[in-house]
Amino acid sequence: MCTLTLAWQVFTDAPVVAAANRDEARDRPSEPPSEIEPGVVAPRDAEAGGTWIGYTDDGLFAGLTNRWVEGLAGDRSRGLLVRDCLDHETATDAARSVERSVVETEYDGFNLLLADETAAILLAWDGHLTVTTLGPGVHVLGNVGLNGAFDEPPQRPSAGPKQAAEARRLRDHLQPEPGETADAWRDRAASALANHEFGVCVHGDGYGTVSASLVTLFADGEARYDFADGPPCETSFERVV
Repeated sequence: MCTLTLAWQVFTDAPVVAAANRDEARDRPSEPPSEIEPGVVAPRDAEAGGTWIGYTDDGLFAGLTNRWVEGLAGDRSRGLLVRDCLDHETATDAARSVERSVVETEYDGFNLLLADETAAILLAWDGHLTVTTLGPGVHVLGNVGLNGAFDEPPQRPSAGPKQAAEARRLRDHLQPEPGETADAWRDRAASALANHEFGVCVHGDGYGTVSASLVTLFADGEARYDFADGPPCETSFERVV
């Protein structure tokens, strides 16, 4: 699974703060975050050319998790859809582009989170696109749902309840503390991503958490990206932007 945590409109100086673990086959090649095109910062999936997380100089954030769905035969990488979104100026414009794209192109299941200073939008695709506008607060997105809600994947009957419990526990832990700053929350989120108590740093046979990202978009237009190029339980975050 992948886990994406978003604090949206929680901190006055940083409307978007995101912390995410990427779970993937360990032999799938990728490149660390960089400016992949003018004004767009993201890591790159070296196999399909897309990305799973990134932001723009306009203050748009995009992050993707897989969605466990049977019967879909996607002929285009979901990571390329994220790159498409990062060509837009706003979360609303990017969401509209996704609505058009799923009509024209086949994709495997996904959960796509878009956020900027004015909107946070979740687009969930399981053969049907569900669009949800999020309110201010801390949100935790996994493969099977948001904030402890879940869809039961038939091929993984225990995954839904397990991920839901982990998401609720992580979300409760990352509720803002009195007087907490965006930087302090980001540091707490980084520690939680590495803490096996929350079940989001995964170690399996040939598969698991391969990297972690911390993205902060400040109200003044500045941005910060910290990246762990490996499981965050054993790899330090390094600031790349």
